[in-house]
Amino acid sequence: MKKRGILLLFLIGIVSVLLTGCFKGEQSMEEIDPPQNAEEVDNMEEANQTKKTKEDEKETDDEGKTETVARQLYLMDVNGMVAPQTLDLPIPDSKEVAKQVLEYLVKGGPVTSLLPNGFQAVLPEGTEILGLRLEKDGTMIVDVSEDFKNYKAEDETKILEAMTFTLTQFENVDRIKLWINGHPQSEMPVNGTPLTDGYSRANGINVLKTDTVDLINSKPVTMYYPAEHNENRYYVPMTQHVDVTGKDMYQAIVEAMLDGPGYTTNTVHVFNTEAELISEPVLSDGVLQLKFNQQILKDKDKAVISDEVIETIVRTLTEQQLVDAVDIKVDNIDKLVNENGEAYEEPVSKKSFIPSEKL
Repeated sequence: MKKRGILLLFLIGIVSVLLTGCFKGEQSMEEIDPPQNAEEVDNMEEANQTKKTKEDEKETDDEGKTETVARQLYLMDVNGMVAPQTLDLPIPDSKEVAKQVLEYLVKGGPVTSLLPNGFQAVLPEGTEILGLRLEKDGTMIVDVSEDFKNYKAEDETKILEAMTFTLTQFENVDRIKLWINGHPQSEMPVNGTPLTDGYSRANGINVLKTDTVDLINSKPVTMYYPAEHNENRYYVPMTQHVDVTGKDMYQAIVEAMLDGPGYTTNTVHVFNTEAELISEPVLSDGVLQLKFNQQILKDKDKAVISDEVIETIVRTLTEQQLVDAVDIKVDNIDKLVNENGEAYEEPVSKKSFIPSEKL
């Protein structure tokens, strides 16, 4: 019995020594140098926060890769003119394309963060697009909510122009008709603009008033002129009456374009004063050929024609129903080049500047 007690005490002593060594070993870990390149982390909460931040950054990067598509939205510029701006919009469901572009015309809507400097949306805040229907004849019926009525009389035409030109960027849309909360409208709700036959590009945009042109012997033509606000350069469409008496229609349009819209429109005149057509325009299979004198050029020695001259001419003339592209020639010049030195090998269409598709 005595021997068993001595043995038990002996075993307890051994266990105590082993446990003491273990505890001393754990305490000595504080003195061990950490591995090279190890990050110092004060506590588990900070480590978790660092991990979460990296995950959030990854999610943001993924969100930044959202696919977009270029669309033209007709907005109001700093001078109160309706003008197109090409913006990258998220790709919607194929059936929602027309609805999306209209929603991006609403004040306070999704376009707000995308608005170029000096521009604003045109549709009254709170307007909802309740429905759209494209008829076989190219008429787009647009049904909007009652909030659409909350605009000033002086903005009525601008609203119509913005909606019409934005929707008719799609090749199979020719005109719009307005419904409000499911009810067809024969006129606009505030200032009574007639809508029985719908509204199309033929009604014009930013229409210039004139007292000098015979309206009976003239043709309303929408022309595009460059404008600038801060560093934003864009094109303003303006409808003016062109006298076509005794002239080829396309020649009359070009001559009016060379004269410019006047000094009261806040636009830039891009043509040299002595530039002129030297032969009658020829239209063949949708291509309009124009031949100018060398004063149309920016640099005669290098046969450079200004990019803005080309875009002004093409945007304007392709508004005409039969013109798909423009082939510009210059007297005694074999090949024209743009401002980057690239040759014009083919006629230029508006698709070079304006996104185009069908619904």
